[in-house]
Amino acid sequence: MYATERQQLIEHLVSAEGRVAVVDLAKRFSVTTETVRRDLDQLESEGSLRRVHGGAVARTRASTVEPSLAERALRGGEAKLAIARRALHAVPPDFDGSVYLDAGTTTAAIAQLLTQRPATRLPLEVVTHSMTVAHLLAGAPGLSLTAIGGRVRGLTAAAVGAQTVDAISRLRTDIAFIGTNGLSADFGLSTPDPDEAAVKRAILAATRRTFVVADAAKYDSELLVSFGRLSDIDVVVTDEAPHRALADALAVAEAEVWVA
Repeated sequence: MYATERQQLIEHLVSAEGRVAVVDLAKRFSVTTETVRRDLDQLESEGSLRRVHGGAVARTRASTVEPSLAERALRGGEAKLAIARRALHAVPPDFDGSVYLDAGTTTAAIAQLLTQRPATRLPLEVVTHSMTVAHLLAGAPGLSLTAIGGRVRGLTAAAVGAQTVDAISRLRTDIAFIGTNGLSADFGLSTPDPDEAAVKRAILAATRRTFVVADAAKYDSELLVSFGRLSDIDVVVTDEAPHRALADALAVAEAEVWVA
């Protein structure tokens, strides 16, 4: 395969998946990691992607770029479902506490699995500000649902604003499953929208144990607004082990990593 053909395929993979890793590309194309790095350098010089530690991400992943809920639902479905299954190890059948579900496609996958949870003596208390999650859980047996209101942001189908933040601040849930647009060693947890960031910050403050559910495409991304530090995380549930720099930063922050 010629270098130009390989680079075209790499560009397509970055566009489709959002992120590629040097080691994975080397195995895929049966070339050395040095060859892949030269390919990525060339593609970055052409403006086709952005180099990050251990690989590359799509150039369009600027600090304010945010795909719609419908667009995100089409990406990485199997990975999100695997992450959801692993995350629910934190909510065994005998768990009788409360759970907060953030807005997002991975948390929606968790909600879908919760509807299949065997009924127990006491219903599981679930709180969410996501209209999508609330719709999935409404009327599900064995669950008691509280939906937090506010101004609904169309792009994410999530309630945001002062009313939402105030309602969340009055809670103290046992577990929260939180999504993020970016997860980096230096900038922590981040998202493009200030209103979404304010809600996520309130969730972090309102729960006893924080589970961040994020696929590997979120690694090294730094969006416009930081809403949490790595030290705010108890567990990261993901589909791929973080690279060395991020793994070391999470270890220093005493955050566990569960790989689905």
